[in-house]
Amino acid sequence: MNRQNADDHAAEARADIDRRSLLKMTGAGVAALGMMPVLDLADAKAQDMSRGAANFYTSDRVTLQKVTFKNQYQMNVAGTLFTPKTLDRNAKNPAIVVGHPMGAVKEQSANLYATKMAERGFVAMSIDLSFWGESDGQPRNLVSPDLYAEAFSAAVDFLGTRPFVERARIGAIGICGSGSFVISAAKIDPRLRAVATVSMYDMGAANRDALQHSQTVEQRKRIIAEAAEQRYVEFTGGETKYTSGTVHELTADTHPIQREFYDFYRTPRGEFTPAGGSPATTTHPTLSSNVKFMNFYPFSDIETISPRPILFIAGDQAHSKEFSEDAYRRAAEPKELVWVPGAGHVDLYDRVDLIPFDKLASFFSQHLTA
Repeated sequence: MNRQNADDHAAEARADIDRRSLLKMTGAGVAALGMMPVLDLADAKAQDMSRGAANFYTSDRVTLQKVTFKNQYQMNVAGTLFTPKTLDRNAKNPAIVVGHPMGAVKEQSANLYATKMAERGFVAMSIDLSFWGESDGQPRNLVSPDLYAEAFSAAVDFLGTRPFVERARIGAIGICGSGSFVISAAKIDPRLRAVATVSMYDMGAANRDALQHSQTVEQRKRIIAEAAEQRYVEFTGGETKYTSGTVHELTADTHPIQREFYDFYRTPRGEFTPAGGSPATTTHPTLSSNVKFMNFYPFSDIETISPRPILFIAGDQAHSKEFSEDAYRRAAEPKELVWVPGAGHVDLYDRVDLIPFDKLASFFSQHLTA
């Protein structure tokens, strides 16, 4: 879809999107999250830059380079390579791949993490998942868990062929939905020697069951049926429809979780529209493809990643903490679960006063040994 078409049907897409919450939360899910603070509507459009929010942070101690490389399907994956200015390019160095939140692009959270890890001496590379940002894939915003995981392996292909990277010392960080994608990748790619997730979402469970298992099987079936019918529309040349993602306007009825995402994705704190994209569709996957998450079970066989280590990091106030708890319970040793006091889910996207970068650095320094 070109930019003009996207703009032409923006009102229709937005109306469809805004009828849907990030997850189809009902009953127990909403009740369990009722204690989350609600923003004052008078201040709703002013981004919260407290606690060091710095999504667009840059560093004079780091150099960056735009790169592209092929995945196994011969699609271009786009990345930004961050290296310490003091890097010894004649030596073999440890490297880290960083994946962005689901519905985001590398300029949202992933670049920040990669910059901070490069400041701590690592070669670090943020990537755009396929169908998002500057990476290949049509239609844009399509959901493909397999290709999302493949992007991490393709990044290892690229990094492992750089003369200044040690192949045996490559790890990965997955933020939000990328936490589940990197686990999926690590199960079949032992070249990922150490894995960390931050504010992880199990995108399979989130779409099948919603938070706190608040979505019924019948509700799930209705979603699947709607997506199946939409395939006919798009196959015959009709307009693409989008789903979930982040609301574009706040009302008195906007759920606290949507307010949390709105503050990042819809304000200058973290808003970013890729070249050729439209603000009307940022963060929103296509409705007809989103059901592919229903078949995504990233934690199945997670124990087979062992003896490679996994670090799970989440805020102790995060609405998504159930996913890190579930993954930690299923994983085999060595594993570690770190709670960040006072942090919610989106806080760990960009609040540098809360994100435990030193913990991440010590984890990878310990486990990405030659």
